[in-house]
This record gives sequence, structure tokens and C-alpha cells, in this order.
Amino acid sequence: MLNAYAQVAQGSGQQGGSPLVSLMPIVIIFVIFYFLLIRPQRKSQEEHRRMVSGLKKNDEVITSGGIHGTIVNVKENSVVLRIDDNVKIEVQKNAIGTLKRSHG
Repeated sequence: MLNAYAQVAQGSGQQGGSPLVSLMPIVIIFVIFYFLLIRPQRKSQEEHRRMVSGLKKNDEVITSGGIHGTIVNVKENSVVLRIDDNVKIEVQKNAIGTLKRSHG
């Protein structure tokens, strides 16, 4: 009976398992974050970058501030938008939120 107590005490003192097993939940959480948050955000940024680099004259756009306009001039880092008759503004290309449609 004394041997049984010694074996139980010896078995309870050992916390077996590899350190890899204890890191597995953290790895799984990172993988979930990557596929739910990081990857879609990178994809969205790449699509926006492609859209901005393809802007051309007569494209109808909406800025991130909600201003609707038609591109009348494309510069290196900005575009000039016509927002009404004889009303033009210059905005940074990155401020263009969406492309409504283009006139060929």
C-alpha cells in the first residue's frame, strides 16, 4: 500500500507534455486572426492601390470624404475633380474611395 501512495505522488508531480502542445492554442489563434483580419485587409489595400493607379480622365469617383466628382486632370500624387459646373478641387489620389464608372 505504501508503494501505491509513492506512485500516486510521483505521477502527480510530473506535468508531462511538450512545450509545443502548450503553444498550440496561441498558434491556432494567430492563424484564425490571419485569415479573418490580416489577409482580407491586405487584399483590400492591394485592390485600392490598383484602382488608384488606374485612375484616368473622365472617371467618376467618390472620395473617402463623400464628395462625388469627375476627374478632369490626373497628376502624380493627386487628381483634379470637377464637382459642379466651374467648380474644381484637387485631392490626393489616396483620398479616392471608390470608382463609380468610367467614360471611355
